[in-house]
Amino acid sequence: MSPSRTRASAEPRVNAQQQRTSAPEEEELREVVRTLAAWKRPSASGGERRAAEWIAERFRVTGARDVRVEEEAAHGGYWWPLGVLSLAAGLAGLFGGRLVRIVAGATAALGIWDELGLHRRVWTRAFLRRRTTTNVVGELGDPRAARTVMVIGHHDAARSGIIFNPTLAYAVGRRFPQLIERSRAWPRVMRLVFGGPLLLVLGARMLGTALSLGSAVVFADIGLRGVVPGANDNLSGVATVLGLARALSERPVDGIRVVLVSAGSEESFEEGSQAFLRRHAGELPLENTTLVAVDTVGSPYLVLLEGEGMLTRVEYDRALKDTIEAAAKDAGIPIIREHWLPFGSDALAGLRAGYPSVCVASFDDLKLPSNYHWPTDVPDNVDFGTVAQAVLVLERAVRRLAGTGDG
Repeated sequence: MSPSRTRASAEPRVNAQQQRTSAPEEEELREVVRTLAAWKRPSASGGERRAAEWIAERFRVTGARDVRVEEEAAHGGYWWPLGVLSLAAGLAGLFGGRLVRIVAGATAALGIWDELGLHRRVWTRAFLRRRTTTNVVGELGDPRAARTVMVIGHHDAARSGIIFNPTLAYAVGRRFPQLIERSRAWPRVMRLVFGGPLLLVLGARMLGTALSLGSAVVFADIGLRGVVPGANDNLSGVATVLGLARALSERPVDGIRVVLVSAGSEESFEEGSQAFLRRHAGELPLENTTLVAVDTVGSPYLVLLEGEGMLTRVEYDRALKDTIEAAAKDAGIPIIREHWLPFGSDALAGLRAGYPSVCVASFDDLKLPSNYHWPTDVPDNVDFGTVAQAVLVLERAVRRLAGTGDG
C-alpha cells in the first residue's frame, strides 16, 4: 500500500458529524507535547518524574479516577549492558585463545538474547546501578466490568546516536523508491549485535570480532549522547492517551474498564510497563485483559503494526488487530496494516506477560517514524492531525471492545 495514496484519502472520509462529536482539539494535543518536550526526560530521571506528575494532574483534570504515580526500580538504559557484553566478546576475539573466544562469545550471546528476546530475564543487569522510574495510571469506564483494556504510552525520551542519523536511510529510500514500496519492515539491526558473539562461538573470528567491537562503539556513542526532545517518540503517544481520557470522560463507556498508563523507562527496553504489569498482574487476568500501546503517532500516516521483535518476529493478537482496523473504518480514518516493527514498544511488554497486545504507530513516506531518536524530534515536526486521528481510532476501539459499537 502506498503511503501517498493512503494519505490522500484520509481527510474526506471524516464527516462533519464525526468532527463535531468526536474529534479532539488539536491545540490541546499540541499543549501536551510542547510542555513536556521542554523538559529533559531520560529514562528513570528527575525529568521523567516531573513529566509523570504533570501527566497525573492532567489525568485528574480530564476526570480520570484513581490517578496515581507509581514508582518502580529500573536501570534506565540499554546501551551499557549491551555495550559491555559486546566489548567483552570483541576483546576476546582480539586477544583470547579459542576457548576464551567460545566462552566469552557464548556468555555475551546469551546475555544479548536475554536483553532482546521475547522471554526476558535481564540477569545481565544484576550488577548495574538501579534507579527509580515513574508510571502514571488513571482509570475510566466501568470499574466493575469483567473486561479490561489497557492503553499505554510512555513519557521518557530516548538518547540519540550516530546510528540514528536518518541521512543514509532517506538517501536510499529516495534513490530506490521501489524498495520502500515493497518493504514491510526495516532490517533488524539488533541481529548484528547478537551475531557478533555468536560468530565467535562458531569460529568466524574476524567477522565476529568486528561486529562485536562495532556494536560496542555504537552503544558507547548512544550512552554518551544527550536525550532528544522526544515529541513524536513518544509525547505524541502521551497526548493520545490524554486525549482518549478526555473523550471517555465526556462520552463515558459502559461494559469495560479502561486503564490508561503513561509509562516511564520505555526507552530502556520497556522497564516501566513491564514493572506495571508485574505489580498489577493479580488484578489484570490474562483471559479478559487486552493491551494497546500507542507509540510515535506523530508521523503523517497512521499504522497498525502487525507485530514486533528485535531478534525474532512475534505477531500481535489478530482479533485485536481486526478490532482496531474496524474501529478505524468506523471513524472514517485510513490505517495502514502491513508493517512490522524491528525494535520494541510497550506492546512487547504485553506479549512477554501473555496479554493479547497490539501497537498503533505511524510513519512517513519512506515508512520511517519521523525524526526517530534524532534532535529534530521537536513539537514543530509532529503531525498533530495524525495524533488526533489516533485518539479517534482508540476511542472507537474501546467502544468496540466494550460491545457498544462506534458509540
